[in-house]
Amino acid sequence: MSIPSSTRSTPIDPKFANSVGIVTPQTMHFDTPLALECNRTLPEFDLVYETYGELNADKSNAVLICHALSGSHHAAGWHSAEDEKPGWWDNMIGPGKAIDTTRYFVVCLNNIGSCHGSTGPTTPVPESSADGTPGKPYGPDFPLITIKDWVKTQAMLSDRLGIEVWHAVVGGSMGGMQALQWSVDYPERLKRCVIIASTPKLSAQNIAFNEVARQSILSDPDFNQGRYLEAGTYPRRGLILARMVGHITYLTEDAMKSKFGRDLKSGKFMYGYDVEFQVESYLRYQGERFSKNFDANTYLLMTKALDYFDPTRDYVSDDTLSDLEALKQTFKHTRCQFLVVSFTTDWRFAPARSQEIVDALMANDKQVSYVNVDAPHGHDSFLFDIPRYMGAIKGFLNAPFLSQKQQTATDVNTDVKSRTQESLT
Repeated sequence: MSIPSSTRSTPIDPKFANSVGIVTPQTMHFDTPLALECNRTLPEFDLVYETYGELNADKSNAVLICHALSGSHHAAGWHSAEDEKPGWWDNMIGPGKAIDTTRYFVVCLNNIGSCHGSTGPTTPVPESSADGTPGKPYGPDFPLITIKDWVKTQAMLSDRLGIEVWHAVVGGSMGGMQALQWSVDYPERLKRCVIIASTPKLSAQNIAFNEVARQSILSDPDFNQGRYLEAGTYPRRGLILARMVGHITYLTEDAMKSKFGRDLKSGKFMYGYDVEFQVESYLRYQGERFSKNFDANTYLLMTKALDYFDPTRDYVSDDTLSDLEALKQTFKHTRCQFLVVSFTTDWRFAPARSQEIVDALMANDKQVSYVNVDAPHGHDSFLFDIPRYMGAIKGFLNAPFLSQKQQTATDVNTDVKSRTQESLT
């Protein structure tokens, strides 16, 4: 099968330097019913995706990118010359970058349940009107989705693209959870797994943050029980508050202090409830911008998928096991090499959670590298161009694959299997 490239010829413009250029999203339609973990079925669905680089003859150079909560298929490049910003991971993906598009064929898709083109709450229900044409959007009737469901659809897309084995599956935050799920559900279909700023399951605190965000949306009078599109309303205020709560957890106190401190917007106290501090202005701006580009029902779905995530669920029958022991038992099924990356200031998915993954892998004598990167940006660090972070990704992807038989006591293999405790600057 010949796979059309998303990349188009790029006009000469300084902003396209070291970029994949202008890209065009593609849509893959699946007309077979999709059975979901929630025991419901999607009769059909679309996946929107982008590709960068060229697939080689034996299809061995394919890299799958899994997006985070607010991400989409648009990971790199530009949709037009007029775009103000490139894809959300453009500093990672492109010619000569950590994920080098002169070397790899990179695929990034938008997960179902999203609001960026793939089938989700804003999608019309198939054949829902009297004449058989699409009618009202799914809205709150869209089924709850899990990380496992997303990985299942990603595997279906892989089949359509003719990619039997991924050179690597890469993801940050919620994307890292998908990469981890890939390693246990389809162990024979990926050679490398890159888990960045992620966790083996959400803590009670993280679930609590997600619940506050959801309640902000659900309590908005304009939510209309999720049927706001039909009602001609939109829970903008609720979505703004949800994003503000989430954004606070992505940053660190030091980062906020350095960027805003207690600086006043007008230079003096106004003795009211309007925006006075610069940090208030920033949070409101982030919330406003997010509310214009994201769907409220999608936000509810995505946060629930995070809450439900537990890769051990189908692989451990003894519910008395500790989380670590359950994870150890689950990782017995994996076959790929792993790179786990955490960031020193990430308190949402702290380095200790990444180390749980590493410990469980090492207990099974799996090939795993671990890097704890010193960065001031908190959870958002995985989106930043940090040299040692980018270097670790590039080195891992480009290194020779080591089979189980090649695990000898050489210096190279020792590096691959060791857990690096040193924070990198």
